[in-house]
Amino acid sequence: MPFLGQDWRSPGWSWIKTEDGWKPFQLFDHELRDNNNELELEELDNENKENMYAGDVCEVAAKKRKKDYVNNNTKSQFLYRERWIYVQKESTRERHGYCTLGEAFNRLDFSSAIQDVRRFNYVVQLLHLIAKSKLTSLSGAAQKNYFNVLEKIVRKVLDDHQNPRLIKALLKDLSSGLCILMRECGKSVLVGNINIWVCRLETINNWQQQLNNLQIPKQISSGMTLSDLPLHMQNNILYKFSDACDIINLGQATPTLHMLSEDRQLWKKLCQFHFAEKQFCRHLILSEKGHVDWKLMFFTLQKYYPKKEQYGDTLHFCRHCSILFWKDTGHPCTANDPDSCLTPVSPQHFIDLFKF
Repeated sequence: MPFLGQDWRSPGWSWIKTEDGWKPFQLFDHELRDNNNELELEELDNENKENMYAGDVCEVAAKKRKKDYVNNNTKSQFLYRERWIYVQKESTRERHGYCTLGEAFNRLDFSSAIQDVRRFNYVVQLLHLIAKSKLTSLSGAAQKNYFNVLEKIVRKVLDDHQNPRLIKALLKDLSSGLCILMRECGKSVLVGNINIWVCRLETINNWQQQLNNLQIPKQISSGMTLSDLPLHMQNNILYKFSDACDIINLGQATPTLHMLSEDRQLWKKLCQFHFAEKQFCRHLILSEKGHVDWKLMFFTLQKYYPKKEQYGDTLHFCRHCSILFWKDTGHPCTANDPDSCLTPVSPQHFIDLFKF
């Protein structure tokens, strides 16, 4: 049944011109069969030439078959002309419906973002948050895009041997979450057939095995190495790190770097970067000599408080237009000073934008 309403923006009827005047277009109507020549009908079945349809119907059917083929066979993210999305939380006279997390995941170009070193960690953290609590909120198409982007991330890590620790943590939480959802299949909402989720879980386990077997080849270089740098330059490099695991891993490279990585001032700066002074007083840890053990304090504080997030580039939200976008792609802003309306969006803020 066509939608009939008082709203002037309703789609309305499709009309055709006949000898008796204009009449509503109806499929399989006996009057249309008498006017096959005027409607430019297209032959679909070679064996039965008497079954003819309107040209518009043929075009719609062809588009549907093409869309179904793409949805079933594509391994890439669905592409859109605009790389931004309007975030709306309610229906208005100008815009019907509301924006969902899955729709935003489809529209924003995450497949290209993972190729940018500034955005890689951002996309991984966003996928990690979705895996923990929002996976069931994604539509079928968004789930397909999610696992396609995840597959590209895994392939990238296996090829360039960078950031394997982040992906291992993501796959671990995703695998645990899927096991819980599949055990509670009757209680939770899983979009799609249960067999599809079983295959996805097997794929995740296969990725985990590949990452665990990953062997990083030793680079042979005749030029200057990190250990050849002066001691103060190596120390300055360590002070630029914001991840404690990176400091510990780098300290295992050489005895000199190990000594620098155990510096109390280094861990004090790291604690001050991630946590507030009030949090220090609640979990003050002293060493045997009576000094503050900043390294132990850091790992204690991160159990109770979230660490400060730091990314090279993030998504941006325009407060004037309510549009979410990557900054280099731009958006159609009507503000006099567009830059003053922009707000960087963290992965958690991205999730919160779609809590209605």
